Amino acid sequence: MIDFHCHIDLYQNATEIVKECNDRRIYVLAVTTTPSAWEGTSAFVKGNERIRVALGLHPELAHQRKSELEIFERLLPKARYVGEIGLDGTPELKVHWNDQMSVFRRILSACQKAGGRIMTVHSRRAVPDVLETLAAHPRAGIPVLHWYSGSKRDLQRAIDLGCWFSVGPAMLAGEKGRMLLAEMPKNRVLTETDGPFATVGTRAAVPWDVETMLPFMSELWGISPDQVGKQLRDNLRHLVELGGVGEGHNHRHLETKP
Repeated sequence: MIDFHCHIDLYQNATEIVKECNDRRIYVLAVTTTPSAWEGTSAFVKGNERIRVALGLHPELAHQRKSELEIFERLLPKARYVGEIGLDGTPELKVHWNDQMSVFRRILSACQKAGGRIMTVHSRRAVPDVLETLAAHPRAGIPVLHWYSGSKRDLQRAIDLGCWFSVGPAMLAGEKGRMLLAEMPKNRVLTETDGPFATVGTRAAVPWDVETMLPFMSELWGISPDQVGKQLRDNLRHLVELGGVGEGHNHRHLETKP
């Protein structure tokens, strides 16, 4: 199982979540919302081979934490994954749009200078601007659009730009999310939860909730749930290879069959 976008450090019972992920052999990309959280989260999950930590600065916090861009740039050589980054166009955050754009552009420029990174990108109500900014930084790396909720037209543009996509139970709970998944290339899709912010029923989503999506994806793609799992693992391997993340890092877990 793969949870490619999870705020693992923000669960109230984070130690138990990490242990359960390890017991279930789940690959987790633990995203961070501020650069200053990266080292602490990395230390927290140290020794768990299937958990990687992404260096992020969330667009909701861009106006408050833009001073941490220097920390981001200092830590970037140590981080092979970047996220959560991006833009948010919801009304309460649009007032900080200039700060969001400035932070996003500087992060992408830093990633370009560093040789590119695998990036998990937030684009809520801001897909056209996210895509335009990514297009202006073509060597920043490989963007994985987390919880994509834009139009079908913008989805096609994202596909043309080489974007990947991570989808979760909360996204697939709605008709639009299921329709969008049907349009995504299945060889560029990964699973996520966005826990603990996203919910499943009345509780916070947890990484092993990704398994609940397999029957639906099986029906949509016309293959068995086991084949869905294999497709997702193959996708992750391919993404890691494209991003050069394996260089100098132990990624044996990507070769391990559950």
